[in-house]
Amino acid sequence: MDSRTNITEFVLLGLSQTKEIQIICFVLFLLCYIAILFGNLLIMISITCSHLINQPMYFFLSYLSFSDLCYTSTVTPKLIINLVATKKSISYNGCMTQLFTMHFFGGTEVFILTGMAYDRYVAICKPLHYTIIMSRQKCDAMIAASCAGGFLHSFGQFLLAVFLPYCGPNEIDHYFCDVYPLLKLACTDTRKIGFLVIANSGLMGLVTFVVLLISYAVIIYTVRSYSAENRRKALSTCSSHVTVVVLFFAPLLFIYIRPATTLPEDKVFALFYTIIAPMLNPLIYTLRNKEMKNAIKRLCYRITGKEGNRLKGMTAFHHQTVS
Repeated sequence: MDSRTNITEFVLLGLSQTKEIQIICFVLFLLCYIAILFGNLLIMISITCSHLINQPMYFFLSYLSFSDLCYTSTVTPKLIINLVATKKSISYNGCMTQLFTMHFFGGTEVFILTGMAYDRYVAICKPLHYTIIMSRQKCDAMIAASCAGGFLHSFGQFLLAVFLPYCGPNEIDHYFCDVYPLLKLACTDTRKIGFLVIANSGLMGLVTFVVLLISYAVIIYTVRSYSAENRRKALSTCSSHVTVVVLFFAPLLFIYIRPATTLPEDKVFALFYTIIAPMLNPLIYTLRNKEMKNAIKRLCYRITGKEGNRLKGMTAFHHQTVS
């Protein structure tokens, strides 16, 4: 760490300085975070407690929900607290930790989405070899590779930020610690580091997005020869994934693919991949998926059935005690 760094904490300016807007945002984002927790936990538990865990598509979906949950939890609780707190600060170590964990889970999610696209490609374009190609060992290896890729990405971002000298001011014009706002506070020339950030985050996101577009172009080309009914079934399994990809990648590319600078719109676009996408993903994957809806229903029946049996037992015990 540079010896000229004398900052011990940063002040997060957040989304707005107006008290009324802060209260509205507090209520709104608190409800959003509760929905994120409930929705993603419901998907994880429903898949894990059913036969769907043995299917690669749902195996990846359970890890995507876990990644969403961890990813948004690195940012959203601090945002909610700061909306009602008098002192909206974060320690230097806390800032660097948030930067690392956010990019770790975000990078992991990018690679999991890529793995899900590959799964759909194999299922539609090579159906006869699907069970062989997408074995459990292969799926486990893809998840491990996603975590390794996320770690390398976040570690690179962390190194770029942690060795910068921060002499003041210490106000971050954002609601979480990210590389571009920190580059703005560094008391040194950050143009070369800005290009490294673009190479790390921007190009990684762009290349992944292009790969995803190509994979779905191949899928669309392949299903042209299918019957109308089979074509509809094949494309319906991909539509949810395409929606999630667009929600996640569009704002991410807007922020990280351009030169190292901050814009007022960045905070609004960041909301899409830190809060809105993790909140909508459970809805997108369940509303149009009959197997997921059935798994959730079975889980609810199992819970309510056990609760009903427990209440019946307590009632019977109460009657025996009274008599």
